[in-house]
Amino acid sequence: MSSTRAGPGIDSLPVLADIEAAREALRGVAIRTPMEESRWLSSICGGPVLLKCENLQRTGSFKIRGAYLRMSRLSAAERARGVVAASAGNHAQGVALAAQMLDIKATVFMPEGAPIPKEKATRAYGADVRFFGSSIDHALPEAVRFAAETGAVLIHPFDHADIITGQGTCGLEILEQAPDAQTVLVPTGGGGFLAGIATAIKSQRPEVRVVGVQAKGAAAYVESLAQGQPVPIGPMATMADGIAVGCPGLVPFAAVEEHVDDILTVSEESMSRALLMLLERAKVVVEPAGAAAVAAMLDNPSSFQTPAVAVLSGGNIDPLLLMKVIRHGLAAQSRYLFFRVRIPDLPGGLARLLSELADVEANVLDVVHERTSAHLHLDEVEVALQVETRGVDHADRVLARLRECGYHVSE
Repeated sequence: MSSTRAGPGIDSLPVLADIEAAREALRGVAIRTPMEESRWLSSICGGPVLLKCENLQRTGSFKIRGAYLRMSRLSAAERARGVVAASAGNHAQGVALAAQMLDIKATVFMPEGAPIPKEKATRAYGADVRFFGSSIDHALPEAVRFAAETGAVLIHPFDHADIITGQGTCGLEILEQAPDAQTVLVPTGGGGFLAGIATAIKSQRPEVRVVGVQAKGAAAYVESLAQGQPVPIGPMATMADGIAVGCPGLVPFAAVEEHVDDILTVSEESMSRALLMLLERAKVVVEPAGAAAVAAMLDNPSSFQTPAVAVLSGGNIDPLLLMKVIRHGLAAQSRYLFFRVRIPDLPGGLARLLSELADVEANVLDVVHERTSAHLHLDEVEVALQVETRGVDHADRVLARLRECGYHVSE
């Protein structure tokens, strides 16, 4: 491989020629995923916004690109020893499918509680799945130990030049499918995907703004870039398991530091809202990590020069989590409204309250009475309600109507 600058522990970083060669190696393995214009997001952002649908890639995420390239370059002796990986699910599936295609034995360590569909798919591709720890940062050292004991080759999820090179083929496609793009936003965990895309794009169009997007509860790059080196963060808290990585890798960090313009963070509420809107408006199913780039655009729609591309990095979501995220997203959009109202503890008191809600077209989903409380008068009862609304404006009208009617309302 050719290289740009090297850093501590880094032999080389990929360059454009490496990524172009990788595309030939991946021909017939990774598909060229669609680039879809998003009219609703374009309207919000004031200019053309396109969605790069890596959620429709083989195995449901971009990971097959890097995993297959890395494993295809192993020697016959290395292949005979097998491979080992650690992953919350997407890299696991990429490694398992690549191993199946290349006839290599694969062992994958997944964190306890990894999404069931990701585990089942990994097993279905023929990998031996083992659980260890509560996050990828626990499972990865166990995979390293396994490699040392057995001789299996570690296929790191992000900290290897071949992985970055393979992921960079997505960047080539982005510029071909959106040649006028001015901004590209990429969901980011360990940084391999971001590093590859940024290298491919900046090598051809350095004026394009490349932005990495992390979950606020797992934003390892923010502190690492501030300190000029990869540093681990404390305990992570995010539903976006696909980008929940506690410390950047040395190799992607060097490429990100060189090529990436900004790192943004998004909340759980923002990812829930983005996932729901992608489902509702684009008819696209993504996992929380896959919605991170769209979440960043919804948080600050005027901050990105258009045409802009939001990369949907993965679509592997457990249906049970999807139901929870949809409810969370509805609540974040005020489609579900939770509040408490004090009413007279008299016959007809609740009926009058419900009548007022009916008049303002709020659909009542749940009602809970509380009669015993130090802050209530003897002749009062507090009612906790969950109602369904059409959105923020409607929710505001519901609460305003109740207050106009003299009710004491607390949210």
